[in-house]
Amino acid sequence: MKEQLINEIKTTLQKSKVNKLAAISIQNGIAIKDIIDLTFHPEEKIAFRAAWILENIYENSPRNFVPFIAYFFSVFPKQNNLSARRHFSKILALITKKNALPEIKQILESYDTEKLVETTFSWLIDEEVPVAIKSHCLNILANFNTAHPWIKDELSQTMAYLVDRESIAFFAKVKQIRKQLKLN
Repeated sequence: MKEQLINEIKTTLQKSKVNKLAAISIQNGIAIKDIIDLTFHPEEKIAFRAAWILENIYENSPRNFVPFIAYFFSVFPKQNNLSARRHFSKILALITKKNALPEIKQILESYDTEKLVETTFSWLIDEEVPVAIKSHCLNILANFNTAHPWIKDELSQTMAYLVDRESIAFFAKVKQIRKQLKLN
């Protein structure tokens, strides 16, 4: 199954095919762990496409993702493919949202999220990281603020530092996060 998926994602994908592959992966029992592992494939495009499918699996069926959340958390800091990072950061932003499934919230409460927070801050301040990833990082950190109250001050300072160095889209996201954290 894994080899079949690799063959499917060797060619350019469109959103409709990504959704189809995500659905097929869930139906055919292709382990989400295998897809997570594919996001570290040495061929960057395969890794990116696997991450895109992974994001769609989470968005379309978060309950199927639940058994693999701890594994996803454990490999999150190791993701060095910037294209895959975009999908990883979006997944983590969704996982940490207030309206996440109760079973996901339970996992988050019992998981030591310090390494996730540390990684997210490092991606946020990395000049090589594209703004889309940084935008998701802002969401992640704001979402982790309740579990780690120190984040609010650190994030506020980081946003103040970055706001003039990033794009107007980043500025708009900063404004949204400041409102969420009740910062002026």
